[in-house]
Amino acid sequence: MSQRKFLVIADDSAEFRVALKFACRRARSTGGHVALLRVIEPAVFEHWSGVREEIERQAREEAEAILQKMAEFVIAETGMAPEFIIEHADNTRAALRRVISEDADIKILVLAAAVEGRGPGPLVASIAKEGVKWGARKVPVTIVPGDLTDDEIADLA
Repeated sequence: MSQRKFLVIADDSAEFRVALKFACRRARSTGGHVALLRVIEPAVFEHWSGVREEIERQAREEAEAILQKMAEFVIAETGMAPEFIIEHADNTRAALRRVISEDADIKILVLAAAVEGRGPGPLVASIAKEGVKWGARKVPVTIVPGDLTDDEIADLA
């Protein structure tokens, strides 16, 4: 079995579902599989460490629940369970840099561009401006239009 992973950022954006569906289709057609990255930004609560720890615990539980819901979709689309990656980081780009530099099986990052005149989205804009530096690794980035229909995804992937 191929170790090719299609990495998708499991965020709360409207475009996430398009990126996920595209990655699932590509994984299925190429014998790869999907990895879902959920980023947990640090809790900013300086007064009581116990409260901060509770907030972080709840954020992790929420991330796990979200990924579990997405797993059902990925299994239905690819026949394989996705890999879950939960990263604590200051921002998504920092989490991507760490995850991609540590996992040589990640071969493609799949993103969807924002729709409805909101610009390309913060991560796509960041990549366009700063490039795709993931430590020592070079990983292609596939950016799909965030408003692709299911039929268009099936045709492209």
